[in-house]
Amino acid sequence: MPLRIGTRGSALALWQTERVRACLDARGHATERIEIRTTGDVVSDVPLARIGSRALFTRQLDDALLEGRVDLAVHSLKDLPTTLPEGIAIAAVGLREDPRDALVSRGGIPWNSLPHGAVVATSSLRRRAQLLAARPDLTIDDIRGNVDTRLAKLDRSDRWAAIVLAVAGLARLGAEACISERLPLELMLPAPGQGALAATVRRDDAGAHAAAREAFHDRETALATGAERAVLRRLEGGCQVPVAAHARFMTENGGHRLELIGRVASLAGDAVVSGRRVGPADSPEEADALGIALADELLANGAAAILDAVRVAAASAPVPEP
Repeated sequence: MPLRIGTRGSALALWQTERVRACLDARGHATERIEIRTTGDVVSDVPLARIGSRALFTRQLDDALLEGRVDLAVHSLKDLPTTLPEGIAIAAVGLREDPRDALVSRGGIPWNSLPHGAVVATSSLRRRAQLLAARPDLTIDDIRGNVDTRLAKLDRSDRWAAIVLAVAGLARLGAEACISERLPLELMLPAPGQGALAATVRRDDAGAHAAAREAFHDRETALATGAERAVLRRLEGGCQVPVAAHARFMTENGGHRLELIGRVASLAGDAVVSGRRVGPADSPEEADALGIALADELLANGAAAILDAVRVAAASAPVPEP
């Protein structure tokens, strides 16, 4: 019997799922693709931060897993909540593309050449906050939709100078030519887990867990993104808060250690708290501890007040879940 793989129906989600299916096929596992619409797909005209759920792109896939309608679900790791529903586990993490964000502008204008007062569109509070921290003169508009939808909206808009998207999504869809600039980490730190794919399974399904892990799990990617997600979990974040983190393995003093950078910025960009930790991450527990230590440092240095203000602002305009 083939492994039934649940996925969202967007072009990017389908590409990602087919990539995972190819990895499974190479290991001799037959698969079947099952498309499922999620809250984030259904509610496409409301800013992400105003939708009252952290599992915007995962809840219906979780339900399908728990009800036995699918055996495995493929996700962009950055969309997965840091605390999963009871009975569900991440079986594999890997296939990470460039985690940076991309500026896609009219005429290919780079970041430093955007005119004063330019309008940039993004659906992410994390991107909004960091854009304004670097350029308070900018006007930030909200934009929703899949990658191809957002690119089309930019083409049609007389107002927007640029939009910001993940490099990974553009690369996977063959749209790298649209990128005007890959934004440096000093300017735009990515979302935890950005660029990586993950497969979730039922905790009691040892067969699906083993198949996914054998097919595409990458130990270093899992450890690095585990540290990033620990920062987010400690800060109690999701799509509703401007939290950024990025980890990479490096050689320091002859040892293989993980460098973890985190950032929290106010929605107006007028307050930014950043931090950096380097430490061993030879196990998920060590990676988790490194992320928690960095998050605690950020909280102690002012991130708590920033996040409290963001949550108050989000609560003032609630949108009921469908």
